[in-house]
Amino acid sequence: MKSIVQNLLIVVLLWAAIYLPALGSLPIKGEEGRRILPAITMLETGNYLVPEVGGNAYFSKPPLINWLIAGSFKIFGQRNEWTARLPSALCVLIVAIAFVTLARASLGNRGSTIAAVIWLTSAGIIEKGRLAEIEGLYVSLCALAIIFWLSLWKQGKSEWLVWIPASIFLGLGLLAKGPVHLIFFYAIVVAIVWRTKNWRLLFHPAHFAGIIVMLGIFAAWALPFAHATGSSVAATKWTSQFSGRLTGSDFHFSNWLLNIPRGLVYFLPWTIFLPLVRPTIFNDAQDRPASRPKDSHFAEVAAGVPPVRRQVARSLIWGAVVPFIVINLLPGALPRYSMPALIPACWLLAATLAQSTLAFPRWLGGKPFSLKDRQRAVAIIAILACAVIAVYALAIVPRLQRRENVKQLAAQIDEVVPPNEPVYAVDPKYQPIFFYVRSRLIYAKEVEEIPTSAVYLLVRPERDHGVWQSDRWAPRRAHGVLKLTDYRKESILLLRIE
Repeated sequence: MKSIVQNLLIVVLLWAAIYLPALGSLPIKGEEGRRILPAITMLETGNYLVPEVGGNAYFSKPPLINWLIAGSFKIFGQRNEWTARLPSALCVLIVAIAFVTLARASLGNRGSTIAAVIWLTSAGIIEKGRLAEIEGLYVSLCALAIIFWLSLWKQGKSEWLVWIPASIFLGLGLLAKGPVHLIFFYAIVVAIVWRTKNWRLLFHPAHFAGIIVMLGIFAAWALPFAHATGSSVAATKWTSQFSGRLTGSDFHFSNWLLNIPRGLVYFLPWTIFLPLVRPTIFNDAQDRPASRPKDSHFAEVAAGVPPVRRQVARSLIWGAVVPFIVINLLPGALPRYSMPALIPACWLLAATLAQSTLAFPRWLGGKPFSLKDRQRAVAIIAILACAVIAVYALAIVPRLQRRENVKQLAAQIDEVVPPNEPVYAVDPKYQPIFFYVRSRLIYAKEVEEIPTSAVYLLVRPERDHGVWQSDRWAPRRAHGVLKLTDYRKESILLLRIE
């Protein structure tokens, strides 16, 4: 118990040193606004069923990340970058804790801690875990499903314990992004079932119950959402979203060629240790205690199936490599889609580095790699990761803050619009600056929806002709006040009716 507490303390401190410094110091970027603005709308309207961006229903992604961000805003009573990004960072921490606690029985005290360190210090996890984006949540849920399934299966637990907890996380994963994580999860499951000759586990009633639980979690939101927005519209949007990934509607050959290298970058610096992972280094000594449930997979070992740890290692290699390559070879794929492959990679590399004896492969010289040197390498990488984040927070972030664009644009609007004066946004689409505008924003799809008493309007340049030509405010007319262009080179106009 003492060692677990110590390891948990190490992991929590490492997480805090990497994921909390300057977490909220930079303005939102990329797709963060598409996760944050729907959360704000949910809090303002009380409608948590249909995510909205710019006053329109947002069909591209399920709402779990919006719910978590809204919950963070509610709990802390603050709507800022820090509270928006904290849920992603906390999800990463929960996975690290699961490695240290749940996976301890399978990886051992040393291996489970190394797995948590590898997870926390991987480049891709650091990047996504510090953003209010889907990947930090999505990959973490997939990680929890794999850790629960694999740990409980290796401990010989009941099939109901093996399948049901994992299915809950898989269902939440569907609510986070969609079904891609199922490819990575079932690649590992099928590989293990095939290698251990335990096919009945796949056809056990607990598995089918787990599928019902998983689909039920998603359906609890998807069915009311489809009903509220129109089932045909929702189905069309989701189908086009999925088919676009397969066909590559925005295909760029040069980017596609770099998908696999960029996917490997997400596992840096640990990618350089992957050549150490070889199934032949594993034995089953620690997997054979005096007693095991007679119906567990260890009964298969007695029946002549090859050593379990070795077969699990082979299964994890197949379960990581095959979907990693397949996903990255899809025409519409991006490297981040393959990030769930980091989970079996963490498990495999941790199990490898925790071995009592280990040597480099022959093509790298075949020299022994002592346990002390491996532990030193893990510690050095963890310290370097903390140091890099500290330098980033203290030296780089202040420079980046001076280049802020989004906050400055929002400040220009607030300088013009008097306090308590509403601003009507006409079909604005996605506008990151709205997160920083202090004035009350009211969305309208058409000019006709704006009351005649309106004074300030925000409109995209391609929609401004409808405002200029409208006699809705006669004898008053619209006059241009500001033209704002953000980092995406997208513009929006602030008009005053007078």
